[in-house]
Amino acid sequence: MKQIALDMDTMGKIYNKTLVGFFAGFILPFSAWIWEFATKNYPLIFRGLGQMHRDNPVLWLLDLIPVLAAILVYLFYVQKEQKALALLTELKEKEESISRNAAFAKKIGEGDYTADSEEVSQDDLLGQSLLLMRRNLVANRKKEEEQNWIAEGKEIVANILRLNNNLDELTYEVLVLLIRYIRAIQGAVYIYSEEKNTLVNFATYAFNRKKYINQEFKIGQGLIGQCAYERDIIYRTEIPDDYMTITSGILGDKKPKSLLLVPLITDEKLQGVLEFASLEEEISGLTITYLRELGEIIARTIFNLNINKKTEKLLQEARQMTLELRENEEQLRQNAEEMRATHEELERSNSQLESKIKEVEIAQKRLHSLLENASEIISIYDRDIKPKYLSPSTTRILGFTPEEMMAGKDFDRLTPKGDQDLREMFSTLLKNPSEPVTIQYTFIKKDGKKIFIETTGRNLLHDPAIEGIILNSQDITERVRAEKEERMRSKMQALSENSIDIIVRLGVTGKFFYANPMFENFTGLKAAEVSNKTISEVNMNEVLFEFFREAIKKIKAEPEKLNAELTIALAGEERIMSFNGIPEFNENELESVLFVGHDITEAKRIEREIQDKNRKITESINYAERIQSSILPNSYFIREFLQKSFIFYVPRDVVSGDFPWFFHKGDNIFLAAVDCTGHGVPGALLSFIGYFILNNVVDHDRELTAGEVLDQLHYGVRRTLKQDMADANARDGMDIALCKINLKENKLEYSGAHRPLYLLRKGDLQEFKGDRKAIGGIPHRNKQETNFMNYSIDIKKGDKIFFFSDGLPDQVGGEENKKYGAPRIREIITTNPDFSMEDYHRYFAADYEKWKGSYKQIDDILLIGIEF
Repeated sequence: MKQIALDMDTMGKIYNKTLVGFFAGFILPFSAWIWEFATKNYPLIFRGLGQMHRDNPVLWLLDLIPVLAAILVYLFYVQKEQKALALLTELKEKEESISRNAAFAKKIGEGDYTADSEEVSQDDLLGQSLLLMRRNLVANRKKEEEQNWIAEGKEIVANILRLNNNLDELTYEVLVLLIRYIRAIQGAVYIYSEEKNTLVNFATYAFNRKKYINQEFKIGQGLIGQCAYERDIIYRTEIPDDYMTITSGILGDKKPKSLLLVPLITDEKLQGVLEFASLEEEISGLTITYLRELGEIIARTIFNLNINKKTEKLLQEARQMTLELRENEEQLRQNAEEMRATHEELERSNSQLESKIKEVEIAQKRLHSLLENASEIISIYDRDIKPKYLSPSTTRILGFTPEEMMAGKDFDRLTPKGDQDLREMFSTLLKNPSEPVTIQYTFIKKDGKKIFIETTGRNLLHDPAIEGIILNSQDITERVRAEKEERMRSKMQALSENSIDIIVRLGVTGKFFYANPMFENFTGLKAAEVSNKTISEVNMNEVLFEFFREAIKKIKAEPEKLNAELTIALAGEERIMSFNGIPEFNENELESVLFVGHDITEAKRIEREIQDKNRKITESINYAERIQSSILPNSYFIREFLQKSFIFYVPRDVVSGDFPWFFHKGDNIFLAAVDCTGHGVPGALLSFIGYFILNNVVDHDRELTAGEVLDQLHYGVRRTLKQDMADANARDGMDIALCKINLKENKLEYSGAHRPLYLLRKGDLQEFKGDRKAIGGIPHRNKQETNFMNYSIDIKKGDKIFFFSDGLPDQVGGEENKKYGAPRIREIITTNPDFSMEDYHRYFAADYEKWKGSYKQIDDILLIGIEF
């Protein structure tokens, strides 16, 4: 038991009891002394007491009894008091532990999971249980916070997806939100284009700023293309050397430390790829989970926007024309009434003028009043086409006063054609005075508004009251517009009646206003049978009935166009219909809904067939690319033999007609850049022929020079393609730049077909031109062929060689849309003589992308560089 110090009062009590024990223990030796004094007559003095002990030594042991008794009593009471004190201490500690645990439990109950409890012993089961409970609560709370974080992020993104119909704006806003939400520093959105079969950059954002970057990636090209091809998240913490760097005023140029690419897939269809870069060492698993779950939501929205965009374009013109007809129908009727009223008024005025021509004063007053309020302009011109009079109605109709018109505005405000027509009318009236002439032309009013004018001219030069050419002009703008609308209405009616689509107009109560003949073909109901009836009153297809009913309900709640695909059983066959519901308004009030249904059954079938064929073709090409990639050497393999080297290789399509060829035999290294006729699948097939013939030529006992290798390749291609036969018509072949390198002897042999070799030595560039003939092709019947030239070069330390296909020189781009050109390649090599091979690789890759810009890649690209 743990020894516990006792206080002074307790020790005093123990000392007293010890004295009592001492004196109680003294009884036995004292009795023995008395017995000895009584029986043996020892003198009752100290000398007698000493003699007694000498004679009987046992008495010494009896004398120790009081001391032992005192010690036993002392130890007994000390132990007893310590036990009691220990029990009190233990009880106090338990009370303190209970109080501490109660306070700790209270903090946990109040939600304070960060509160620290004092060190809890292993024996404190309650304390250990509270600690375990806190850990569980913290873990559950963390899990709940993570789930809430994901749910909140989804909800924010969902709001943006719901509110945006423009794909450019939607991708940019979603990208900005996600970068801020997951605390990345840069991101991009790539949308998959089915037409181009590429991933196109729609939005890029970095360091709180929008970036304008035009990038496209083929499926399988780069990390973006790889993510799209694998259709799975790519998470990289080891970033490739040629990956982009992040530039900011504070950080300078820094490469991202972690990279996350998320495919956007819905219904097993690729819609795009999200790319995020971070300066953090890792991207949390919670962020990856969030983006994985969000990817399908974004993909579904992009898919819907693309579908809506296609269907909306098809109906836009019909909807616009219908709206214009509806808006102008009432105005047309009113204008017609006004025109009839005006015409009647004009006839009455003319009748009054003819009957009362002799009443000059009254007639003049009445004429002035009529002219001032008339709907037409009356003007009089002399023989020289100079205006003599314009009625007061000129100001109201044209905006110019009669004085301004007489000062030259009558011809200044005409179009060139109007000016010509008006002058021709005067010429005709002068030649044929008895015949009136009517013309129509455009006049620009004082406020800049164009109106249509109809003018009727009469030659009254012989009339002494007029002595001029009188013109009656009226504004026929509304009539012209009404005629145009009537023509449009007729065209729309004809289009509707002969349309292969179902066209139905329903009121907001479901009442039939119109149904074209195609409606009967799909429902068996004639337009006359359903006219002025509601959808509930006619016996129609249940699927179509439910669609009409729900569509009207939705458009009444939210007046926007909607689209739906319906599967309808027709004559025992299921037909797929694409229906659009278009709200129609009258004075901002929903009046009816125009439904246009198009049979897309055959289109759907063709679409599925095309998708299946495209998938099979794509799978075949991708498989061919894997085969081609597996047999061709890469930079890492070649560097095992030529440490300072690079291959800049960019196929135009998935498979390539250009390919690097490498062969190691003894002390010799063979390396070539081969450019086959064509690109893509045809070029790739020819590349296999060249690859295996080269292997067979080099892999035999006799040692060949570089020129002899090309001679053997030349005849081998001809034999394989049967170009040496009399009826040969296959002119396919290849260009090549071939090097044979012996590092032990420091020797380089070079031979080329249409392709040169550049040697950079101490800043000077030397070009070795290839022969002006290709590998393969139909031989010239009357011309003896020469063997390929073989160049032998002594290699020196620091020498750099470059050889390439024609893909890079022929690439169109730059500001003036010119070819990249061999001079640009030579300039890059000579102006950067201190570059390492890795520096040249990066420079050529970046310069090529900058030069190409938004232009398409026109051919496969292959450039090889070696430093000795």
